[in-house]
Amino acid sequence: MSTIRQQDFIDSIEDALQYISFYHPLDFVQALEKAYNKEQSKAAKDAIAQILINSRMSAEGKRPLCQDTGIITCFVKVGMDVKWDKTDLTVQQMVDEGTRRAYLNPDNPLRASIVADPAGTRKNTKDNTPSVVHIDLVAGGEVEVMVAAKGGGSENKTKMVMLNPSDDVAAWVEKTLPTMGAGWCPPGMLGIGIGGTAEKAAVLAKESLMDPVDIHELIERGAETTEEKMRLDIFERANKLGIGAQGLGGLTTVVDVKIKTAPTHAASKPVVMIPNCAATRHVHFTLDGSGPANLKAPKLEDWPEVTFEVGEGTRRVDLNTLTKEDTREWKMGETVLLSGTILTGRDAAHKRLQDMINSGEGLPEGVDFDNKFIYYVGPVDAVRDEAVGPAGPTTATRMDKFTDMMLEKTGIIGMIGKAERGPATVESIKNNKSVYLMAVGGAAYLVSKAIKKARVVAFEDLGMEAIYEFEVEDMPVTVAVDSEGANAHTQGPAIWKAKIEELDGKLK
Repeated sequence: MSTIRQQDFIDSIEDALQYISFYHPLDFVQALEKAYNKEQSKAAKDAIAQILINSRMSAEGKRPLCQDTGIITCFVKVGMDVKWDKTDLTVQQMVDEGTRRAYLNPDNPLRASIVADPAGTRKNTKDNTPSVVHIDLVAGGEVEVMVAAKGGGSENKTKMVMLNPSDDVAAWVEKTLPTMGAGWCPPGMLGIGIGGTAEKAAVLAKESLMDPVDIHELIERGAETTEEKMRLDIFERANKLGIGAQGLGGLTTVVDVKIKTAPTHAASKPVVMIPNCAATRHVHFTLDGSGPANLKAPKLEDWPEVTFEVGEGTRRVDLNTLTKEDTREWKMGETVLLSGTILTGRDAAHKRLQDMINSGEGLPEGVDFDNKFIYYVGPVDAVRDEAVGPAGPTTATRMDKFTDMMLEKTGIIGMIGKAERGPATVESIKNNKSVYLMAVGGAAYLVSKAIKKARVVAFEDLGMEAIYEFEVEDMPVTVAVDSEGANAHTQGPAIWKAKIEELDGKLK
């Protein structure tokens, strides 16, 4: 019988969460490198380059890969022969204590994103607890832990369906994936759970994302089981959609497909699909009573040498003298380097601004949106000499319902975020002769290096959702929707889906 020390478990959770905040799994880095080398779409290749550069920078600087440092999901398999040295804390409480310590670490503070009372006040718990913990009693004398940090942008794109027993799961995925947009930050992984009951399928899908990237090994050796054949079928169908990196159109939308199944009722076929984003973060460890987990740091030379350089047609912009008339010259797909002052705001700030405007109170003191861009971001707290911590974009579609108000009543001339905008919002951008710019999701630490100064100007009580003023220098963005309504997130994938069909036709 093994005795597992409570402190070893807590320390291991804390170390693991710090570890995955800045280290991509190397198998995922290698899969991205393959995608980068294969990619023919310039926009997608540039996006993957930024993700890979960001990954190496985070590993070097030991700072988060993404500003959304996630909700913690932890699978704990406890051996039936295990004995704990102390029993005053449950497994849930031990995971939460490790999470609390990891997120409040002063050397690398992680963004607290968890809110209590989700249907009401949605008040931030301040330490990213509680975690989501799945506990299983298994044979043996060890404790096996699989822990992941899951960003909200990808988690929000989870899809669930109750299919008929004879329905084709791969066909459902092929039909559903384009409806998920780019808010899950492709290229990433798809975790698919099939069978059991609705909630069992969801847990299977999440657990499948803990497995290593091995689709290319599977392709080489050939599929043997039903699940393996389905993985290859879905992998091929998903990448033929042409969605590409960041939804801009390209050859690689997913780098792997994972499937777990369980027996189910004869009348049922529950299916859940959960995507993992370009900031895929998870690690596994086992405790046997000999001490805390020893997580070995990967070697920096294992990261590919990738560079991102702006092309000759890149437009450099001084935000402090920019006018709406100037932005009318910008065209969809252009790369723009922004320098000057931008303001930030996301869900909670937009809702508060709406309430103030509707009440006649107007904008908060010190907030001037005239001829400014608003950046949808919730940054990580700064450390040492940083102006701000990792500060990548959040999913722009969540702000769609506020866009008319912001464009018509605040004076902003444009927005910056990640992923696509809805059709009504694109029409609003066109009607208001505004623009929507896209920064790369999954490149938060890289983006933060372009931010030279940062200060809170309103709603400080909202924490990471406060309104900040950033001074930026050469912040790289892409014109995703121009003032005429041309939309990169519809045109790009459509073009590349057709190109992939053409390439397939030539190969046949």
